[in-house]
Amino acid sequence: MGGISKELMEELNCETVFSFTVAGIKVNVSEAVVVTWIIMAVLILVSAILTANLKVHNISKRQAVAELIVTKLTGMVENMIGPKGKKYVPYLTTVLLYIGLSNTIGLFGFKAPTKDLSVTIALAFMSIMLVEAAGIYERGIKGWLHKFIEPIPVVAPINLLEIVTRPLSLCMRLFGNVLGAFVIMELIKIVVPVILPAVFSCYFDIFDGLLQAYVFVFLTSLYISEAIE
Repeated sequence: MGGISKELMEELNCETVFSFTVAGIKVNVSEAVVVTWIIMAVLILVSAILTANLKVHNISKRQAVAELIVTKLTGMVENMIGPKGKKYVPYLTTVLLYIGLSNTIGLFGFKAPTKDLSVTIALAFMSIMLVEAAGIYERGIKGWLHKFIEPIPVVAPINLLEIVTRPLSLCMRLFGNVLGAFVIMELIKIVVPVILPAVFSCYFDIFDGLLQAYVFVFLTSLYISEAIE
C-alpha cells in the first residue's frame, strides 16, 4: 500500500521544469504550464492548417472538416447558454477544447494539467470572473448589485456566498473527477495488469475526460445565463 501511495504522490506532484528570475523574483514553471503550452501550440497549429486558404465556393475537404468542427462545437455551446449569451460562445468553446485535450493528453504520455489543483482553480476563477462581468455588462452595476437582494434582502449573505462557492464547486468537481479517475486506473493496473486496464483507460481517459470538459462548460454557461437574465 505504501508503494501505491508513493506512486500516486509522484504522479500527482507537479514538478518544476525550469525557473527564471524577473526583477529579482524567481519564477518557477511547472509541468502543468509546459503541457498547457503544448496544448496551445497544438490547437494553434491545427487551426492554422484547417483554416488556410479559406474559400466561399468549391471549398476543400480540409475546410469542410474545419467548418464541421466549428459548427458542431459552437452549436453545442450555444444550446447550453442560449441566444442571449452568444457573444460568450468563443471563450466557452476554447475552454471546452482545452479541458478536453488536457484530460485526454495522458494517452500520449503527458501529465494532465487538470491533475494540478492550481490549474483547475485558475479555470474556475476565470469562468466566475466572466460570469460576474457578463452580469455587469448585461444588467449594469445597479442591476448586478440588485440581484444580491433578490427575491428578498434577507438572502443577500447567501447570494454573496455564491460568488465563492460557485468557483470552488467548479474547481473541486473537475479536479476531484480527474483525480478519482487516475486513482482508480492505478489500482486497476496493480490488481489486473493485463487487458482490463486498456478497456477502463478508454473510459476514464477519453469518455470521462471529455465528459468533465462538457460539465465544466455546461455549468459555466448555466451561471452566465442566470447572470444575464
